[in-house]
Amino acid sequence: MNAHGEGHGDAAQETAEPALNGVSASADGFVLSPVQAPTAAGEDGDLSFQILDESGEPVTEYTTAHEKDLHLIAVRTDGAGFQHVHPELDTSTGTWSVPWTWYEAGTYRVYADFTPAGEEAEGITLTRAIEVAGDFTPVETEAQPTDEVDGYTVSLNGDLTAGTSSELTISVERDGQPVTTLEPYLGAFGHLVALREGDLAYLHVHAEGDQPQAGDTAGPDIGFAAEAPTADRYLLYLDFQVDGQVHTAEFVIDAEHGDGTKTDDSHSDGH
Repeated sequence: MNAHGEGHGDAAQETAEPALNGVSASADGFVLSPVQAPTAAGEDGDLSFQILDESGEPVTEYTTAHEKDLHLIAVRTDGAGFQHVHPELDTSTGTWSVPWTWYEAGTYRVYADFTPAGEEAEGITLTRAIEVAGDFTPVETEAQPTDEVDGYTVSLNGDLTAGTSSELTISVERDGQPVTTLEPYLGAFGHLVALREGDLAYLHVHAEGDQPQAGDTAGPDIGFAAEAPTADRYLLYLDFQVDGQVHTAEFVIDAEHGDGTKTDDSHSDGH
């Protein structure tokens, strides 16, 4: 059993954990190649990689999802340093690349989130770890349902319940007033990434409501449905856009068991 499972004790052994996304470099016949990137904090360069098919050939055709063929997520293993970008594909080689700088040292997880070509293809999230040289102090997480970012106050309401789809509402304010000028970003009025603390398993999250059209605005509330596989602590990152500028708010919340109880105090020791 992996380190994450050990943190749950006997209960984890009695109940099989749901299949997890974003914990492996391979899935469904696809493989994330080793990631090339700067090796030290503050060093400028490019981050590049390929997605390989089951025959080992680079993939060059994808299905667009959330307005992009591939989403690249990077985050340090303690949840700090989150980045969400969209690299460019060289279709002649199947290589994705993007200018890159690590702002702090540590061990990072890089996720490639994509949907293969094909009418019935489903989304896949592959991941690899990268070591970035330099000194750093790990961040200790605490429950944080509200974040202050770039003058905005962003609050998360709703409870995550393990094993079921949970409704979450995120509200955006500025100077005590509701923000009603949220703009479409990646096919919705906000894009939410959720990771389980510890193994950084990648949750399935989708925005509620119809896809907005260019020129539409909304707010202050953004609705999401999220599926937490276990009663654990989760790290959430919301990208939202106002006046053409993308902002990222960060939250930390604990998922409940199906009976409504929270994660016990042994959680952090299990990781």
